[in-house]
Parts: sequence; C-alpha cells; structure tokens
Amino acid sequence: MEPTAFERSVPADRVIDDALADSVLFPFWLDDSAGRSWPRYNDVQDYDLVVVGGGFAGLWTALMAKQRDASTRVALLEAQTIGWAASGRNGGFCEATLTHGEKNGERRFPKELEKLDRMGMQNLDEIEQTVWELGLDCDFERTGAVAVAVEPYQVAELEEAHGVEHLRFFDESRMQQEIASPTYLAGLWSTRDTAMVHPAKLAHELARACHEAGVDLFEDSPVLRLDSARTGPVTVRLGTGDIRAKRVALATNAFPSLLKRYRWHTVPVYDYVLMTEPLTDAQLASIGWKNRQGVSDLANQFHYYRLTKDNRILFGGYDAIYHFGGRIKPEFDDRPASHRLLASHFFTTFPQLEGLKFTHRWAGVIDTCSRFTAFFGHARGGRVAHVAGFTGLGVAGTRFAANVMLDQLWGLKTERTQLKMVKSLPIPFPPDPIAWLGVEVSRWAMNRADHNRGKRNLILRTLDALGLGFDS
Repeated sequence: MEPTAFERSVPADRVIDDALADSVLFPFWLDDSAGRSWPRYNDVQDYDLVVVGGGFAGLWTALMAKQRDASTRVALLEAQTIGWAASGRNGGFCEATLTHGEKNGERRFPKELEKLDRMGMQNLDEIEQTVWELGLDCDFERTGAVAVAVEPYQVAELEEAHGVEHLRFFDESRMQQEIASPTYLAGLWSTRDTAMVHPAKLAHELARACHEAGVDLFEDSPVLRLDSARTGPVTVRLGTGDIRAKRVALATNAFPSLLKRYRWHTVPVYDYVLMTEPLTDAQLASIGWKNRQGVSDLANQFHYYRLTKDNRILFGGYDAIYHFGGRIKPEFDDRPASHRLLASHFFTTFPQLEGLKFTHRWAGVIDTCSRFTAFFGHARGGRVAHVAGFTGLGVAGTRFAANVMLDQLWGLKTERTQLKMVKSLPIPFPPDPIAWLGVEVSRWAMNRADHNRGKRNLILRTLDALGLGFDS
C-alpha cells in the first residue's frame, strides 16, 4: 500500500493540539449570522402551499411560489430554526452541476447530460441574478473552483480537460503560483461553474425575501404527519395545530421523509469541518490564492476548502460517517478523530501556516442517495411533492429542485419535469445491518483505492455496476 500525500508528511501532535485547543463546537456560519426569529405555528389555517423544511430547498420553493403568483397563500414550517441543519453547515460551494459532477452525469444520464449541464449553469446564473436583484447579503463571489492533483496518477485526469472553455489547466509550477502547497502537482480551474457563498447568510436572507414576498414563516414547528382523503386538501398535522393545504412540498433533507416510501432512498452521512481564525496579510501572501477559488482534491476521500470574506479558511471533508440505524444526534457533531485528522491534513496542505488556530469545528448531515443526485417523489394524487438526495451538492441544486416541485404540484409539463433525472428514482439502500456494513466496506475500499493510484477494486466495481457506488 502506497502512502498518500497526507501520510508522507504528518505534522507533529503538538501542532494539531495547539490549533484545536480553543475551538468551539458550533458552525462558524451560524455563529457569524444572526437570523431573525420566526413564531411557532399555533393555529388552524388554510394555505395554497405548505412547505416543510426551512433549509435552501424549502426557502427557494416558498419564495418562487410567490414570485410565480403573488396571490398564492404560502406557509413554511421549520422544526427548529431557519438554516440550522445542512443549509447552515456546508462549505458554501454553490455549484452549477445538477449531477454531482461530469463523470457521475455521464454514467447516470448520458443522453441528457448536455441539457442538464445547460440547465445547471442557467440555474446558477439565475441565483446570481436573484442575489443582486433582491439584495441578498450572502458574500456571493463567482470565483469558480480548482480541482487539485495531489498524487501523480491524478495529473493526467486534469490534463484531459485542457483547452475546454472556462477551464484552465495549471502544471505544478503554475499551480504553485496560483495557490502554494507542497501537496499540489497540478490543478484545473473551472472559472464559471462555482460561486462561494456564506450559507447561513443565504438562508437567512432567503427567509427575509420570503417574508417580504408574503410567505408566513414558522420555526419550532415540527410536522408530525400528513393526512388526506382521496380528494381535497392535505391536512398537515403539528403538535400545536393543523394546516389544510391544497399542496405540500417536502424539503426535509437527510431527516426521515414524511412519505415512508422514500425513507430508504437516503442515508444520513456525517461530514466534518474546521474553520480557522482570519489569516494575517503575511499568512495569506505565503499561500497566494489571490483569485479566491474554492478548492477540492481528486481523492475518493476528498477535502474541500475555501476562503471566507474575512480570509478564514474553511477545511472539510475526507471522513464520511454513517451511524448504525441512520441515527442523527447532536452528540455526533463532535468526533475528535475526524477533527484531528482534518487538522493534520490542513497543516500538511499548508505547512507555512503552522501556528494558525481553529476557532470552530462542527459536523453536518448529508442526505446521501445511491446515485448522488437529487431525486423527486410525489404522493396523494400529486398534491404532495418531495425532494432529497443532494449528497453534499445542494446549495445551488436546491433552487432547481424547487422549480421542479412547483412545476409538478401545479401540474405543469416543462423541460424540467420531463428529465429522466426527475422521472427516475435511485436504488434504495437496504436496512441495517446491511446498509451499515455496505457503508463501512465502501469506505475501506475507497481508502484502498486512494492508496493504490486510484484503482477501484472488485468491491467498488461491483457497487458501481449495481448503481450503489458510495462516495464521500
């Protein structure tokens, strides 16, 4: 087994201990953005549309329903607070891809990939337009993203894209000028298909825009179940009251769907993140990074990182942890082994930053599905729509998904609703212990591949063939 780039040079334990010593267990984004509080639902009312879930998917759905028809009565229900879950814990990579990258799209939807790429870029352009038109204060920067090769075998993969529009290949020397790290052997800058955002600010600003458009927002209002007859309204049951809704959009991410038929189509996987203190001018100059792109490496177990507005570095990824039974608990946010491993990999990537402190550490739950792209469901004669399965790339994709759900709920036949991606479902995961064993074996196999020049062994090839390939 060959050592990886992050094993060939390992920082001393004292460096990691000192860097993590004063970090707080809380998402930096939520600490940095105080959203407005919204009331608890405590009534019996009628609405044209009820949206369940106060993350990006729910917020975009509510906002665009009002933008399509201002007379639509819309309520949004959030079990805790707006943006507290994945929408306030992610890396803030707002990516155009609707297919979790080009390779996954080619494998899953080859006949409509060109259309999906076009629609994904249009969706990102429209997000940018909305940010400026509505004055959404969310630190939006259309910087693009750099994929970096940290192993020799990964360089050829980046070289293949040389000459494609909006893609810039950097050899090792040029990559060091762009962003200086001893681990970088090459890079590919995709200049147009990614924006950086402050995710919690985006969630809070979308909530503001919803309110100004006339949406009724409610926090601390968990939905218990949906009841309905063959026709007529759907009754949304809460512990504090009921809502009669003509239509319901479910946007609950990794949490169990209110439609039982879709509960095994996703598994909740924990992703871990660190945030540094702001870099000094000298520290930032030692790296370069003048173009402020998002960065990720090409390993199966990959890292992603980016600069914030005040020049902190967010560093996350690598570990993907599934807990037996699909459990989601606050105590799972603190995993010292994962945070220490990230800290080690951070200082291997940027040894010139030794002495830098981490101020925040946290985790977020990813709604992982077997094809890595969002999937759509419906029930109650088309009166209920459901979306999940973004698998870590939902910051931009949630807006596209919101448009799909609105098209479906209003019975519209559009280019979006005719997509195979929209009409088809991923293969569901088996129940535990099989799912747990599958995830653990997949993690082991991906780690083996990263130690063997990326070569996928029989386990990974079999899972790929079955449509159950697992990615961190």
